[in-house]
Amino acid sequence: MRAAGDLVARMQISQGMRLVEAKAYVAKKLGVAVKDLTDPIIMTEVRTDLRLGTLHAGARSAKGIEAKHNIADLLDIDINCVRNFRKNTGK
Repeated sequence: MRAAGDLVARMQISQGMRLVEAKAYVAKKLGVAVKDLTDPIIMTEVRTDLRLGTLHAGARSAKGIEAKHNIADLLDIDINCVRNFRKNTGK
């Protein structure tokens, strides 16, 4: 959560993407260059703005299931806990 490694790994695991492909996909979705994915300063700003959760959650940062909802929506992927939450709450 310091950079974008968790998002890239999520795409590799859930979609079977290769590393280069996953980095390009995540960078495009975040609106940054691939090289920016490893910059903790840029990624903290991006993650805060998009409410994707950060390592040190502040007042504006999304936390827990809210961050996972935002990640699932941004990356167009299915996350089990998000699917279950939506099913059980009707949201």
